[in-house]
Amino acid sequence: MTSRIHSIAGLDLRDINEAALVDHLAEAANRQQGGWIVTANADIARQCRQQPTLKAMVAKADLIVADGMPLIWAARICGRPLPERVCGSDLVWSIAERASQDGLSLFLLGGGAPDTARRAASVLQARHPSLAIAGTHYPPFGFESDATEMARLRDALTQAAPDIVYVALGFPKAERLIHALRSEYPGIWWIGVGISLSFMAGDVARAPPWMQRIGFEWLHRMVQEPGRLVKRYLWHDIPFVLWLLAWALRERLRDSP
Repeated sequence: MTSRIHSIAGLDLRDINEAALVDHLAEAANRQQGGWIVTANADIARQCRQQPTLKAMVAKADLIVADGMPLIWAARICGRPLPERVCGSDLVWSIAERASQDGLSLFLLGGGAPDTARRAASVLQARHPSLAIAGTHYPPFGFESDATEMARLRDALTQAAPDIVYVALGFPKAERLIHALRSEYPGIWWIGVGISLSFMAGDVARAPPWMQRIGFEWLHRMVQEPGRLVKRYLWHDIPFVLWLLAWALRERLRDSP
């Protein structure tokens, strides 16, 4: 792939828009060549900065894109602008549409509840009747440390033989799983999709477009799930975003003639 890479606060973000990313994935998948996409938001960037082992793991992905307006803002401020936000919750739709056109199959792994992936698959097939859903799988809590459950997951993937896998397990669990499995299935495209299957299934309401555009999607999420997200956003992510923007400004001033 010939698109440029911009280093933003330690993450190598691809200078690419959503349409070009979907084209690249589909063209590679049609050649039976797999890959790994990370849609990085501020929380992922924060965790990678704080944990070098996570940063090293994420760096092994084939494509890292900016899913989160703070990363877009930082890229602009430091003079390394990216064309647009490439959001995982949008990619799940656009990749599925292209898969239906090209005859590529999808596998949905994880989700917020045992039937989330199945219901999300039904929504996708209702929108794209020709879409091939290779399978769905909801692993139980702690499956990654259970040899029997991991063998069950491997069997499901082997039998389904999908072209693309959406992994809805949250960061970093999804990325750790992808990192562990991708070499065993080199023809598969993997993407961690966070809460996207729950959006798709209608279990969680996504923020309205205007909130997404101005970077306040996190506030909408926090209001819906305060018990889980208040500490993450207010104590961890907002201070990191302030640091990120200050870092971007220092980079801009340093590079100025």
